Formats: sequence, structure tokens, C-alpha cells
Amino acid sequence: SWESKVHAYLACISYVDSQVGRVLDAIEASDKADNTIICLLSDHGYHLGEKSISGKNSLWDRATRVPLILSAPNLPTGLKNASAVELLDVYPTLAKLANVNVDAVLDGSPLPLDAELDATRAAITCSGPYNQAIRTATHRYIRYLDGSEELYDYSKDPNEHINLAQDRHYAAIKAQLEAQLIQNPVMPLPEANSRLSTL
Repeated sequence: SWESKVHAYLACISYVDSQVGRVLDAIEASDKADNTIICLLSDHGYHLGEKSISGKNSLWDRATRVPLILSAPNLPTGLKNASAVELLDVYPTLAKLANVNVDAVLDGSPLPLDAELDATRAAITCSGPYNQAIRTATHRYIRYLDGSEELYDYSKDPNEHINLAQDRHYAAIKAQLEAQLIQNPVMPLPEANSRLSTL
């Protein structure tokens, strides 16, 4: 039943939360507390009945969002932000915090940790080639392999129920988001597909 799934999910969250607390208490009690960078993130979430589905295989917000909490010496405290951030940004951000030079060319970029993030910042999620979503603090646009589209305005529809992709009043926003999608996604190798099919 939905009730048992939600109950189990919330129990898991509660358990993990208590373990995070134990780790933080141990760091605070150590002599390394003033020289430790803490980065807390998790896997993406589950649908638990929203839009009549369960699981995580969608491009909607519920199944693509992860928490990201950073704490480090000399970082401002209490900054909260709903701007979009990609997980590609985590490594360059941690390298910057640790004063590690990164010579490699990276897709991500360090986050500006001394100020609020830019609300126009976008994050892209892919689910196989040509199934892509792009999210900003205010909107999500999804384009699927078959050409179908979805567009949501979080200021009016935080649960993504009203698809505005064909609404002419949102044409400019849709075009702006669509232009930022990956234009030539890399297709999986045929042998990779055959290996996956045997799992």
C-alpha cells in the first residue's frame, strides 16, 4: 500500500538523519573540527504516489532533486538557496574549498559559496539520450525522445501538474530553456546496451 511505502521511506530518512548527527557530533568532538570540510548529498528521491507513480525513473522534480549541504572553515553560515546546482559542480567546489588546483577540463564549476547563488542558474538531467530536463529556480522544461514536451512554472505549480509547454504566454521561457539542453547527446555503445540487457 502507499501508506506502508511512505512509512518505510520516512523511517529510512529518520534513521539516516540520526546517523548523520552521530558523524557530526564525532567531528565536533575531535581536534579536526576547525579543519574539516563536510559535504552532505544523497541519491535522488522517490515518487511516493505523486502523479500516480512510485519509484525514481522520471524527469520530474521529485525524482531528480538531491540535497546538497556544505560546511567548511571560513564559509558563511546559514545560507539557504533553491537555485539549481548540478552534481557536476560538487567536485570543483570541494577542490576549491580544499585549495586543490584542478588542471583537468571539467563540465562543472565551483559554486560561489560566499554569496547567494544566481536564481537563473540551470541544471540539466538526462534519462537516456534525448530525454532531458532543465530546471531553474522558477521553471522546469522537459523534452522527450519522441518530441513531446512539458513546462512547469514553480511559482504557480510547485507540484508540476499544469503542463505549459504549448501555452503561447510561455513561449519565450520555453525557447530559452530548450536552447540550453544538450544538443548532441552521446548515444550508448551497442555493446554497452547488450551488456545491460543481460543484467
